Order: sequence, then structure tokens, then C-alpha cells
Amino acid sequence: MKKTTACIAAAVSALAIAALSGCAGSNGASTPSSAELDAMAQKMAQSSFHDKGIVKVSEALAADDTLRACDKADVGGAHLDAATAKKLEAENFKTIQWPADGKYLGDWKSGEKIAQSGKGRTWTDKAGDPNGGNCYNCHQIDKKEISFGTIGPSLYNYGKLRGVTDPNSPQAQEMVRYTWGKIWNSKAYNACSNMPRAGAKGILTQKQIADIVALLLDPKSPVNQ
Repeated sequence: MKKTTACIAAAVSALAIAALSGCAGSNGASTPSSAELDAMAQKMAQSSFHDKGIVKVSEALAADDTLRACDKADVGGAHLDAATAKKLEAENFKTIQWPADGKYLGDWKSGEKIAQSGKGRTWTDKAGDPNGGNCYNCHQIDKKEISFGTIGPSLYNYGKLRGVTDPNSPQAQEMVRYTWGKIWNSKAYNACSNMPRAGAKGILTQKQIADIVALLLDPKSPVNQ
């Protein structure tokens, strides 16, 4: 899915580190702590970027405990420790909103359009306009595709590989519920997942998520052909 301005902050931080490393090498000054670098990056980003349209700098650069912990582990070149990961996953799981009408599956044809659309969340878009899922940017969806992202695993035959022949059957309900939850907040299942928290962050609506769940699990969907 679409990257946010948080990527800009990361780039600013990297530039700050590079600049300060150069200074340290030339005049013997000590390298700043990670907290000092974070503060410097935030200050540079706040002064270099500004709100425009629906894009707000404060929202784009906001980080929660999950992002901070995963970023810290990533910078340190290590995996997040199991205890912290489990704690963060539990906290993220609490944010999942299950379908208000009790219906997990929508229209797979609409879901396919959403998954193949990257529209939304840029300054030229209007508040309230529906966003695309941008799923194709990280996943293969249809076997006919010749270009797709590989950050995430292929979704082709998602339901078939998991033995879902009837997503409305009691036997399939656990997988249906997992699929919904994963799309709503991926970090509830993998704290440092690269997958955006589509529902938790307001990227997709419940209706849109239901349509994508149908795309992944309906036997008639091209995903499962």
C-alpha cells in the first residue's frame, strides 16, 4: 500500500546521521544519541514540509509505540524481542473493529477494483473520497498479472490454498475472521509488519474491507481460479 510522509522523516533522519557522521569524522565531535537524532529529524521535517490539502504534517509524521519499537529494532539491525512483539500485537488486536452488520464478505468484483487501485491520501484528493487498497503494489493478486509488488507474499489462490471452498461455512469462519483482522490491523498479527493498518488508520471502510475479504476467499474470485 501507499507509503506515507513517514518515509520522508526516515530520509531526513538518514541525512542528519550522514551529515553529523561527517562532522564527527572531521572535528572529533561525538555522534549524537538516537533520541537526539530523532528530535533533529522531527524538527527538520516540521520546518521543511507543510500541510497541503488533506495531508497534514503532524499526522503523517506521527508515530505510536508500535512504530517506535519496530523502528528502533530495525535501526539496531535486530528483530523485536518476543515479549515486546507479543505485547504490541495484543494492543493492536484491541483496535480491530469487526463488521457492524456481522457480514465479513462483500462483493469480490468491487474488492478487485479496490485492490488494484492506488487512489487516495494525497494532497490533491478530497476528504471523504474513497481510497484504493493499493494491494497490487505489494502482492500478486491474479495469475494473469505480469507486474506486481513482492514486498508481501502472493495472494493468488489465497482461499484455495487454505482449504476455503465455502467462506460461509462454519469451518471457514476462523480464516474469514483472520483475513478481516489482518486487513484491519496487520500489526495485531505481526507487530513489525510492513502492511499498512488499513482499517485502524482509516484508509479503508468496513464495506471496502468486506469486499477485499470476498476477493481473497470467494471461490468465484479470480484469486482462487
